[in-house]
Amino acid sequence: MITAEMVKELRQTTGAGMMDCKKALVETKGNMDQAVDYLREKGLAAAAKKAGRIASEGVVEAYIHAGGRVGVMVELNCETDFVAKTDNFKTLARNIAMQIAAASPSCVRREEVDPAVLEHEREILRAQALNEGKPANIVEKMITGRVEKYYKEVCLMEQTFIKNPDQTITQLINENISKIGENISIRRFTRYQLGEGMEKKANDFAAEVMAAVTK
Repeated sequence: MITAEMVKELRQTTGAGMMDCKKALVETKGNMDQAVDYLREKGLAAAAKKAGRIASEGVVEAYIHAGGRVGVMVELNCETDFVAKTDNFKTLARNIAMQIAAASPSCVRREEVDPAVLEHEREILRAQALNEGKPANIVEKMITGRVEKYYKEVCLMEQTFIKNPDQTITQLINENISKIGENISIRRFTRYQLGEGMEKKANDFAAEVMAAVTK
């Protein structure tokens, strides 16, 4: 069954029209990845068509949370200096910086996760599953599911957008690619938190930022 949510997700991912997205999902029996390929083959996936183009212009945006306790610098790239100077692009960069301040990702995309860190996480998840008394034959499936959840927590592109819980950062970027008409890429970021790594009373700065930017 093709649902409205599936159509919405595909539309946000590709920038294609609603009816085209519905047709793609029908043709591919609801397989989202195949539907994206279908739209690309038909020349209807605006974001996908632009994804391969070089984005070497852009801005470095800074965001400092009230009180100067959390700071972020992020490099957001586009194709032309003209687009980099537009209000829409600057607003997007600002929103991405706020996202990083609030959600504290450790990398931009899953390919950047340190394999050693990921393996360590797998071992912890495996031990947790076994301690929960789960049968060994389904532990690996559980680990796969939990690793996917881990990616959504630490990878910026897979996080839920703090200003729109129905949208991921990937979908936000693709939506703006379609709107602006150029490839857009988050290249890198740095997040600073006052006293990070020092022994002191922990404050939930991320929650404070979240509350501030979602008002």
